[in-house]
Amino acid sequence: ERSPALGDLHRLRHLPGPLVEPVAVLTSGGLDSAILLADLARTRTAYPIYVRAGMAWEDAEVAALPAYVAALGNPNVQPLTVLQAPVAPLYGDHWSITGRGTPGADTPDHAVFLPGRNILLIGLAAVWCSLHHVRDIAIGSLGDNPFPDASPQFFDEFARVVGTGLGHPVQVLAPYRGLHKDAIIARNPDLPLELTITCIAPALGVHCGACNKCHERQIAFAASGVPDRTRYAARKE
Repeated sequence: ERSPALGDLHRLRHLPGPLVEPVAVLTSGGLDSAILLADLARTRTAYPIYVRAGMAWEDAEVAALPAYVAALGNPNVQPLTVLQAPVAPLYGDHWSITGRGTPGADTPDHAVFLPGRNILLIGLAAVWCSLHHVRDIAIGSLGDNPFPDASPQFFDEFARVVGTGLGHPVQVLAPYRGLHKDAIIARNPDLPLELTITCIAPALGVHCGACNKCHERQIAFAASGVPDRTRYAARKE
């Protein structure tokens, strides 16, 4: 089965009675996955999963997530599960590990590509799902994501292979694959989005304001028409 369209997700919200089908939500604490977690938890039991891989920004994300989840106040959101998949032996002195040479605001999308990122995230989540009787894995991939491990074809084929290997069918849901960041912000103006963190060089939990991801975040808020209450160490005008 292919991932449901966004329209299908919104129709589910208006069905009578709660939907009990659980879903594992890959949650980084960034805008996309944080909105997805809140969205799915409106109608389903949502299990947020965070994967620690040794990236330079992870401490800030892990620190931000509990505050965001608490602010949601939704009992459908289950306690955060943290899994481990260290990539330093693979990545070596890559900027994502060392924090040196972080791609700036004027760098192209391919500068922030992390090889195998979604393979690791979905693979680990699938193992967790097989042990907890969960079938669906949700990921907040957007329509402008150009990377090969974020395509609908990859999600479908990888889910089928992993499910075969586990003896437990899994499905990867990417309901935002047809949308851009400004659109999902505009649809969710009442969420505590200032508690999310989308930065690859945060300092003391504050967005740097100068990296590729901060620039992307600022542009999306401006285009959405939703006030950006994010704290930036420096804001590019």
